[in-house]
Amino acid sequence: MMKFLLLAGWSSLYLTGRTLAFVPLQQRSLVPGGKLCNKSKLIVSSNTDDDDDNNVETVLYSDEPEPTKETNNNNIQNRWNSLNPKVKSKIIKQAQKRAVMNKEKREPAADKKRQMMMFYKKAQLKSNRESRIERPLGIKDPDRIPLTSLEVDSYFETAGVVISLTKFGAYIDVGTECDGLLHVSQITREDFVEHPRQVFSPGDKVEGLRVVRVSPELKKLQLSLLLSKDEMKSSNNDDDENFYYEEDEDEDEDRIALEDVNVDDELWGEIKRVTSYGSYVELGAAVDGFLHFMDHPDFGAVKGAKPNEYMKVRNRVRVWVSDIDTEKKRIKLTGIRPPRLPGPKRELR
Repeated sequence: MMKFLLLAGWSSLYLTGRTLAFVPLQQRSLVPGGKLCNKSKLIVSSNTDDDDDNNVETVLYSDEPEPTKETNNNNIQNRWNSLNPKVKSKIIKQAQKRAVMNKEKREPAADKKRQMMMFYKKAQLKSNRESRIERPLGIKDPDRIPLTSLEVDSYFETAGVVISLTKFGAYIDVGTECDGLLHVSQITREDFVEHPRQVFSPGDKVEGLRVVRVSPELKKLQLSLLLSKDEMKSSNNDDDENFYYEEDEDEDEDRIALEDVNVDDELWGEIKRVTSYGSYVELGAAVDGFLHFMDHPDFGAVKGAKPNEYMKVRNRVRVWVSDIDTEKKRIKLTGIRPPRLPGPKRELR
């Protein structure tokens, strides 16, 4: 039995339990949702029961064009152009972050380590280029002074330029065929210099440099900013409150050997040099003893007092030997009587 049904411009045909719906071509008909359709479709719908929920529709024919890739791209581009610029920048940043994270997950540990090492190497090369100091003369300039023409205790007329700093001294270009080394112990007697950067910086000019040692064969030159031994003897350092040199022709004779000095020995000495950490005491031994400022009996008498305020050059002090290092040839002193010594104790003020 065949039956035709017209509904809102649709043609329906019931055949053996199935509904065949057909929309004529170029016919504008009203479809559900209130939209007009001018396309044709052939739909087969199973309708064995009266319940519409069990219908299964199958599209057999449609002349509507399928969406192409270009159409999808245009739609995506239109949506992207319609976005707010702030939203666009946020999406781009999140995408870049995800891309970096995914790349890091895919990279093996060896490649990560290699890239990190290359990064640090480039940073170090950049730092070295920026820290290069311009020399007054080229390294191979023929006008440079040969080491064979230098004499010990001679002074340079021109100022030297600090080229580099190390933990043990500063290398200075004084116009010779090689840079001279200014040791930390040869910078000043007034203060204790732990590192040359406390006094100098690369590129600084230094005047009053004196030749201490020179070796043309080894291409080595040692410099100093301190007075020579003869100059200290002649002037006796009356203007230097932190250093005193006592002239003694037989200074190396009749001195106490380091092996004869024992711990807890009581000695009298004279302060020879004052630094920020203490003073060097002349004991009549083979080497001078070092008295730390905290081991001085007057330490703490005045709160915040510096060592050179209660430790004066040429002052005589009573000390005890607290430690001996025969390999490094050092004697450590203390101005406080050790409590383990027998006998009466006397407070030092």
